[in-house]
Formats: sequence, structure tokens, C-alpha cells
Amino acid sequence: MSVESILGDWKKAKFKPVYWLEGEEEYYIDELVKYAEHHILTEAEAGFNLTVYYGRDADWTAVINSCRRYPMFAERQVVLLKEAQQMRDIDKLEAYIEKPLASTVFVVAYKEKKIDGRSKLAKMVKEKAELLTTKKMYDSQLPEWTSGLIRSKGFEVTQKALLLLVDHIGNDLNRINNEVEKLLVNLAGRNQITEDDIERYVGISKEYNVFELQDAFAKKDRAKAIRIIQYFESNPKAAPIQLVLPSIYNFFSKAYMIFGQSSRDERTVATAIGVNPFFAKDYLAAVRNYGYEGIEAGLLLLHTYNLKSLGIGSAGTEDGSLLKELVVKVMA
Repeated sequence: MSVESILGDWKKAKFKPVYWLEGEEEYYIDELVKYAEHHILTEAEAGFNLTVYYGRDADWTAVINSCRRYPMFAERQVVLLKEAQQMRDIDKLEAYIEKPLASTVFVVAYKEKKIDGRSKLAKMVKEKAELLTTKKMYDSQLPEWTSGLIRSKGFEVTQKALLLLVDHIGNDLNRINNEVEKLLVNLAGRNQITEDDIERYVGISKEYNVFELQDAFAKKDRAKAIRIIQYFESNPKAAPIQLVLPSIYNFFSKAYMIFGQSSRDERTVATAIGVNPFFAKDYLAAVRNYGYEGIEAGLLLLHTYNLKSLGIGSAGTEDGSLLKELVVKVMA
């Protein structure tokens, strides 16, 4: 089942006895567990009929005994097993999942991975439980997902603010959601998040960030690139070299892919190289400004300077100096 279908059923008071939520993307698992904990039962019902276990401390017999209890003064009870991946003897839950109690809603949050598909427990879950398996979202999907999240809350976001936020946080939906909530609290009656809000409340400079450095590389704007690197030198936590170099390497790698495309249409290029269409013009600018040989040379230099940042072939050189050298050589 999907997250939407499970939530849709719950809102209609349609419940299955067992829900097994697993996989790499914690955000969706957390959303379902949060709803189960706070909305399936009324506040009065929860006092008698809500039981929460945590995998590290949970004993399988106690969990099963709780699931087999009948609800008090309510139609159903809810049993939550959070962080189930840390539970010892979790396979012992198989006996209950095979014959669950209809009046119990048992929700298992098994994060970070999937259960071994060869195990009896996995086969029983597939046969008897409602199974949700989550996967990490592709980076190229993050802007659209974040924009949708903001719209669902009744707000809008400028394109640059959206990209600053996503580029800074990366593939962490829980953290993106938390930062969005913080931003919305501080909008003071406005309904649109701007790059100024991102700078003020998230702490990302709208002028000095990896996104703007990428833009400077694309345009061969050496002066702008050096200004941004100087800002990074003064604010080491803003963009450590271990984050900057992979980001720029990824940019050049995707620009390199454009040479294999027959079309230079922005939307076609964006689809082919797996980026948001808003970025396509930057990659096309890099292709025009560097050419095939320049992009290839840039990739080799980025590999070399990544090794130098690890102390290979350049022991003791400060990160800022390495980045400035890189800029001069790539944009030569």
C-alpha cells in the first residue's frame, strides 16, 4: 500500500490488524506512526488503549501480550513498535502476525532497511500484514516534493529560495519538513517564502553558497567564485570543502552528459541528465563556455583537488587555497 492509501483508510476509520512500515525513507514512516499515535484514538481512549514500545528495550513477549489484549471502553486499541529494527528476537512476532487480533491496530516501524525477504517473518508480513516499503527520493525530485509540501500547507516559495533550501539540506525529508515548519512560523502574515527568509531563519547566505558557486563556474565568473570562496574561508561551517567539491564535480559530470544529447532544449536536457528544469540553463551555459575539452579537463582537475583535500599530494594546504587554485585552473 502507499502512504496516501493507508492514511485515507485510517481517516475513514478502516483499519487492518497489522501495518509493517519499512525502508530507507524515515519521513513517511514517521508521518504514519505520528498519525497512529495521535489520531486513531481519541484522547480519552488513548489513556487505556495506546501502548508504545521501542525496539531496543522491547521484549517480544510483552509486545505480543499487549497486542492480544482487548480494548477497554473503545472499539480498538493501538500498539506501536518504534525503531523495530533494533529489537532482539523480532522474528518471534511471526506468531502474532499469523493470527492477529481484529480489535488491535499493530503498527511496526522498521527503519533504515527491509527485513530479510528469505525469513519466515518476511513471508508472513507479506501474506498477513499491510506492507509499506519506502525508498530514498532521488535528489532531482526534492525541489518538486518540497514545493508540494509547502503548497499543501497553504504557502508558496520562490524558485531561488526553494533551491537554496534543498541544496543546503539535501536528501533528508524530515529535516526539510522541520525547516519549512520553522520558516512558516516566522512569515508574519505573508504567504510566500523568499530567499531572504532562507538566509534569516535557516542560516544560508543567499549570495554565498554552493549553488551560487556552481553558477560562477558555469559562467566562468572567476571574481564571483573567489568572493564566495573567501566567504567560505571566513565561515567554515557554511560549506566545507568535502561538500563543495562533490557538488561541483556532480555539476560538471551532468554538463558532460549533455554532449551525448542531440537536443539543447532546456526541458529535454533537464530530463536527460536528471535535474530540475530550472537548472538546465546553468548546465547549458557551462557547455557553451567550456566546450567538450574544457568540461573533461575540469572533471580531471576536480578529481585531483579532491585527492589534495584529503592530503594526497598537497599536505598542509588550506581548503580555501585549494579551492582558489581550482578556480584559476578550471577557468583558465
